[in-house]
Amino acid sequence: MYYVYVLKNNISKHYVGHTNNIERRIIEHNSGMSPYTKNKGPWEIIYTETYESRGEAMKREKFLKSGKGREFIKSIQF
Repeated sequence: MYYVYVLKNNISKHYVGHTNNIERRIIEHNSGMSPYTKNKGPWEIIYTETYESRGEAMKREKFLKSGKGREFIKSIQF
């Protein structure tokens, strides 16, 4: 299984990514192992979707990084 996820930090910045291990990935983001999210945390997962293949997850990640995808993320914020 692959997951597409949206992270949010304490100043409302967002990060969209995909992984096959969501627990490991959030730990990596919060421990500074990812260049983009390093020193910008703490991060929390605000949204996830599950996919059977990496290709499907990558396609959805690409959409969520587009203009319409960003609008979708704003519509689901808590």
